[in-house]
Amino acid sequence: MSAYTSDYLEAIEHLPDGAMLRLEDISWDEYEQLLEQLAEWPGMRVSYDHGRVEIISPSFQHEKFIAFISGMGRILAEEMNLTVEAAGATTFKQESLLKGSEGDESFYVKNAGAIIGKLQIDLDIDPPPDVVVEVDITNESLNKFPIYAAFLVPEIWRYDGKQARIYHLVNESYLERDASLSFPFLTAQAMTEFLDQSKTQGQTVALAAFRQWVRAAMQA
Repeated sequence: MSAYTSDYLEAIEHLPDGAMLRLEDISWDEYEQLLEQLAEWPGMRVSYDHGRVEIISPSFQHEKFIAFISGMGRILAEEMNLTVEAAGATTFKQESLLKGSEGDESFYVKNAGAIIGKLQIDLDIDPPPDVVVEVDITNESLNKFPIYAAFLVPEIWRYDGKQARIYHLVNESYLERDASLSFPFLTAQAMTEFLDQSKTQGQTVALAAFRQWVRAAMQA
């Protein structure tokens, strides 16, 4: 491990919850080494784009919203009888593109069958997730969108603590849309409403209400 790597590992160790550390001119090898070292700090989110590294230490509030959205994904899979593989905050990276990122959650829906049984994902041969989720409480994820576009991720869900937004990949960029590609009746407005409910009534009550909403939407 280089002296430089030791310096920024020390900075990461003292990173406050919700804070971001940005590093410049990091080589791909240093990025790979950093990912290996950060195995000691599970939960850190790391992105890499042509030498720029951003490292975020998630807060409790951030993780609660992610847990709730993960629950929504499970309910959608169960009620719609879909095969969905949740990939969590998997590190997706491609050296040929000099890009890498870890969403807060990710789902394989259309391509779920292609990754069942796999223990590792290699974007040179495996498909990207169908949905990546980003929760932006203290930091914005918009600068990660070009990374996901390069990976050809079809859809991004983004929540800023107040409003959920859904983006579709159109050509080489993301455009905001009302509803999901993978779950067509799921709207950004509905996601926002149930996330709001989780803040006041708790996750269990809000997820139960979401399940009933999904059942009604499927019968409509």
